[in-house]
Amino acid sequence: MKAAVTAQTKADLQIHGLDVDAVISQIIRAYEEDLQGGEDATSVATISPDQESIGEFRTRSAGVIAGIPIVQAALEMVGVRHYEVNIHCAHRVEAGEVLIRAKGNTRALLLAERTALNFLGHLSGIATLTRRWVDEVNGFETKIRDTRKTTPGLRELEKYAVRIGGGTNHRMSLSESALIKDNHISASGRIGSAFMKVRDRYPDLEIEVEVDTLDQLHEILDFNPDLILLDNMSVVECRKAVELVAKRCQLEASGGLTLTNAKDYAATGVDYLAVGALTHSAPVLDIGLDLKAEI
Repeated sequence: MKAAVTAQTKADLQIHGLDVDAVISQIIRAYEEDLQGGEDATSVATISPDQESIGEFRTRSAGVIAGIPIVQAALEMVGVRHYEVNIHCAHRVEAGEVLIRAKGNTRALLLAERTALNFLGHLSGIATLTRRWVDEVNGFETKIRDTRKTTPGLRELEKYAVRIGGGTNHRMSLSESALIKDNHISASGRIGSAFMKVRDRYPDLEIEVEVDTLDQLHEILDFNPDLILLDNMSVVECRKAVELVAKRCQLEASGGLTLTNAKDYAATGVDYLAVGALTHSAPVLDIGLDLKAEI
């Protein structure tokens, strides 16, 4: 890449909890994927090397914006340093709003276009969908939480977008905390046995246990897990679970959740709704780059 990322952009990335080196590496890989060791044949053939233009990143639909610092970095890494950020992360937008107005070499702007828009549209789509879920449970103490159902290599960015949308992150990695699921129980014996094996090996690690029935909930409760995941339980079952647990640990509902029934599940009193769709099914927010006349 032609240029390094500015100190301000690095600070903007860090403010959002992002690893600067990791983000830069992802942007470099995106450019390398586009160029494949060559050059932008269309731009090189049709645009003079010293031509300059104005490029406006403009929304085509309404949503919540995430990924502005990544666009800043993508622009700077191809030598475009003159830009104005009009709308920052977490802001709601309508169609037709200019997010960033950049001035610079036309070839560089067009090289940055697809990489910047891929990150911006994808992350804004996640933030937009997350905000819909958060708005749906507004008024309840229940938090919307993501899962590890993320795009390989993009987990940190996708979980950042969830935070921008008002959601809460579950564990980033398998080593961060333990989640004993049905397959672990099947492989190691009874639910209590699986719990104690984890506790003995990792005495300081937070442990969450997945249960499919209220009987399993009864069985594990005396082991004092940090959190219990209620898998594919109905609203009625979740309400009974909340009464049974009586705040002895946190409860998370997962499976069968939709925007239509989110409020009903939140009303049961569970602490979290685990929504894999935030990252694996969020539609891209439609954003484009409009190139203005030569300057």
